Amino acid sequence: MSGIAIYPGTFDPFTNGHLDIVQRSLPLFDKVVIAVSDHGRKNTLFDINERCLAIAESVQDLSNVEVISFDGLLTECAKEAGAGAIIRGLRVTSDFEYEFKMAQFISEQVKDETIEVVYLMAHARTLHISSSSVKELAALKGDVSNYVPANILKMIHEKYGHA
Repeated sequence: MSGIAIYPGTFDPFTNGHLDIVQRSLPLFDKVVIAVSDHGRKNTLFDINERCLAIAESVQDLSNVEVISFDGLLTECAKEAGAGAIIRGLRVTSDFEYEFKMAQFISEQVKDETIEVVYLMAHARTLHISSSSVKELAALKGDVSNYVPANILKMIHEKYGHA
């Protein structure tokens, strides 16, 4: 594959699982655009600017990665970015059920344009990591250092008042 792919999500916070998907996407595409959603349905720990800046810092050593924010339809964001593919990570069967439905909505939204949805299975070492689990564990003062990049860990510690 080649061209531009978009990797959308709320990324609150961006985890090592997210980073793994980005890294594994790079050989498949000329450019990966991480699209950070600010649709307002979720009560986020970090605001959109904090998330975008933190993700950009987390991927600064990766070539051909761009971080943007969006608050509308994913398909419109993908079109604006010139993406021919949407990257999605899968961890468990419940992810598949949700993603299967979303892929149908995406195909109906793009109509005559071709935007493929590309699924990457989570690596075994990141299979159990989710942003919500990281937030819950961090709120209870648990150690989340194995689940997020170092700069994100610092943000989490500052947000929760950890030393």
